[in-house]
Order: sequence, then C-alpha cells, then structure tokens
Amino acid sequence: MSSRQTVEKIGFILLGTIVLSFGFYNFYFLNHITEGGVLGFLLLLKNLFGVHPSMASIIIDFSLLLLGYRIFGKEFFLYSLFASFAFSITYGMFENIGPILPAINNSLINAILGGLFVGVGCGIIVNTGCSSGGDDALALVIAKKTSLSITKVYILMDGIILLLSLTYLSADAIFYSMIASTLSGKIIDLFLSHTKGSLRLITA
Repeated sequence: MSSRQTVEKIGFILLGTIVLSFGFYNFYFLNHITEGGVLGFLLLLKNLFGVHPSMASIIIDFSLLLLGYRIFGKEFFLYSLFASFAFSITYGMFENIGPILPAINNSLINAILGGLFVGVGCGIIVNTGCSSGGDDALALVIAKKTSLSITKVYILMDGIILLLSLTYLSADAIFYSMIASTLSGKIIDLFLSHTKGSLRLITA
C-alpha cells in the first residue's frame, strides 16, 4: 500500500468515526436509543454504571480485536484499533460539546436519523477493509466454535444486548432501538456488498 493510499484510508476511517460518534451521541444516547453489539453494550455500561463509552470502547474493542488479529492479520488489527481510538476521541469530543441539534421530540425520527448516521459511519469504516469495533471479531469466534452462521450470531448478539437494555429502557425504547439497529445494519450491508475486503464478506 502506497503512502497516498494509507493517508486516504486513515482519512476515511476518521470521517467514519466522526459520523458514527455524532449519531451515537446526538441521537442514541441523548434519546435513550440503544444498539446491539459493542455499541449497545457501551450504552448499557454508561446508563447502569456511569462508565464513559469513550474509555470503555478502547478496552472492550482492544480485547475483541486481539481475536481478529490471528484471523485477519496485522493490518486489519492495527487499522481497526486506530478506528476504536478515533471513536473514543470523537465521542468524547461530542460529549464535551453537548447537544448540537435542537431537541427532536419524536422517537421514530430519532431512531431513523440515528440509524442513518451510525450505519453510514460504520459503513465508511468497513469500506476501508477494517472494523469499527470488536463485534466482527467476536462474531467470527462464536461462529467458529459453534454451528451458528455469522448472520445468526449477529442477530443473537444484538438480541441479548437489547434484552439487557430493558434494565434501563422501556419496551417502547427497545422497539425504537430495534428500528435503529435494523436500519443501521441494512446501511452497513449496502457498504459491505461493494467491499471485497470487508470482514463480513470474508466470513460469509
């Protein structure tokens, strides 16, 4: 990979994490909408124990990405780790700035907008051939150790996180969270369908 390609790849990863963090904070966290996977788990830790996502994401993602290192190699690991650090920094930035947009008192609109931003942000990142977090590495390990397909593993992981989120969210909030999670997943799939180097295509 040339220096120019490396710079472009880093630039797209940064762009993706900014879009992801913006949607994650302004539409998910501020409106009590959650996600599946690591993103949803970060919100769970934040709301139950006050653990800041900007710090927890580094620890959790690093641990899970170590699993992906053995399967996808050094380049995948390093760029994915960079994406995790970038998310931590950009989320902390938006958290310090506070709400940017006027409050939208409509859960459906917040879920749709949140799903769009998170989906596009993650999609930009996976389009570079790395991961926006440790979800993919964990899903691969589970699929390898069981008879479950990758798709079923993702559904299972998201379902568990959303069920646990009932400890601090209402059933209505979980419903809108499912809408947001489904929409973001569909958008990411659009990116993945055009990305030969993406993790999900490799493991499909």
